[in-house]
Amino acid sequence: MRLFKKRPYITLQKTVGESGPQVPDGMFEKCPSCQKPIYVKSLGKARRCPNCHYTFRISAQERLSITVDPKTFIEWDADVTTHNPLDFPDYEQKISRIQIKTGLREAVLTGEAYIQGNQAAIGIMDSHFIMGSMGQAVGEKITRLFEKALDKNLPVVLFTASGGARMQEGIFSLMQMAKTSAAIKRFSDQGLFYLTVLTDPTTGGVTASFAMQGDIILAEPGALVGFAGKRVIEQTIKASLPDDFQLAETVLNNGFIDQIVEREKLRSIISQLIDMHSYQADRVEKEGESL
Repeated sequence: MRLFKKRPYITLQKTVGESGPQVPDGMFEKCPSCQKPIYVKSLGKARRCPNCHYTFRISAQERLSITVDPKTFIEWDADVTTHNPLDFPDYEQKISRIQIKTGLREAVLTGEAYIQGNQAAIGIMDSHFIMGSMGQAVGEKITRLFEKALDKNLPVVLFTASGGARMQEGIFSLMQMAKTSAAIKRFSDQGLFYLTVLTDPTTGGVTASFAMQGDIILAEPGALVGFAGKRVIEQTIKASLPDDFQLAETVLNNGFIDQIVEREKLRSIISQLIDMHSYQADRVEKEGESL
């Protein structure tokens, strides 16, 4: 006598071409910090993880849309583009592909706009364009940003996001550090206001030049800020570095950043700082006229 009877079952034949329920592409995105899948719409325009509050990297156009007043942005120097001074192999082709993918001509977008009613010159770097690296075109656009702001008597707000100098342009890339710094010096000598916002990542030659020369330096939470990479430094000093090394919070604690501001609050804080500086600048100008 069999104690257990074999349970009958029916095998269902799967129809050719039939597939189960599928999640549309782009509906979810994995958070690099907490590793949880995030419903993209729950990130909001600021693109911050609702679970761990990680701040996602955003494009220059996304940054522009959450920073300036609607329909006030006027782009400057859109015709300034990259050349290949060293005849680096496949460089032109790479630039063309990135331009199509990002919709940008270069790794920085510059122009003028209003931020809560305050007029300012604005520059926004985009890490999606060859990691926001600085070559001749980026250096030229940053330099012109300060020159035009000086001519128009406007404050400058610059969002940095860069892996550093662009290796495909060699020494021509490194020269932009001095070029941009000289333009900022001429701008600052006239008492005009320069505000930098460090976003993830801000490293290399950009950190060593215009990123850290602002009158006020803000940063987004968790942004990587430094010059050389962590592994390079560890190999040089033959020692391990803490996990939070070069995070904006550590840089703040060591006095190199004035304040860390959440992305949703940046627009308001920037407007307040421009207001404060405009008041001081007007007072100085009036006092000068009365002497």
